[in-house]
Amino acid sequence: MKRITPSDIHPYGSLMGKGFPGLRGVEHVAFTVPDVGEAVRFFTEVLGCEHLYDMGPFAFPDSTWMQDNLDVHPRAEIPEFAVLRCANGANFEIFQYESPDQVRCWPRMSDYGGFHIAFYVDDMDAALEHLQAHGVRILGGKKPTFGPEEAKDSAFAHFLAPWGQLLELVSYPNGRRYMAELGRSAWRPH
Repeated sequence: MKRITPSDIHPYGSLMGKGFPGLRGVEHVAFTVPDVGEAVRFFTEVLGCEHLYDMGPFAFPDSTWMQDNLDVHPRAEIPEFAVLRCANGANFEIFQYESPDQVRCWPRMSDYGGFHIAFYVDDMDAALEHLQAHGVRILGGKKPTFGPEEAKDSAFAHFLAPWGQLLELVSYPNGRRYMAELGRSAWRPH
């Protein structure tokens, strides 16, 4: 076994060119919503995710645990959070926080911290019809992919959760151009 020396360590702390030892993938993505019950209903009833379990409440009124471990206000509280599984991909930890310094608006993609979650679907048209039937706001409709992601029948569409979180549908039943060029896929829908 190779002995690790200080010259092997990257300035950010990982081994040069190796990343985390034993990295397997993304286990979960966590985000905060205004109402965890509403979010669980939307993700399970509209999108089809599976509700695994709930946890909470968490509060540490006599310590700085929240600040020390989560970099939030020391009096921040988590009334509850839920863990969901959405088919083949990362789990979701959906939090509801209460905090004296809480910002109560969702960041846009152009804001620092802005992000979206993309869901792979087999049939883009059917998925969009399903969202429309549930009154979900779809942004700009179905669009063909472009650049390295283009391919026959490859498409994407963005939509908003009821609380304003940006979400996306993607579908590429015939693969994407980069897959043939690289000889591999960034993600597998199966």
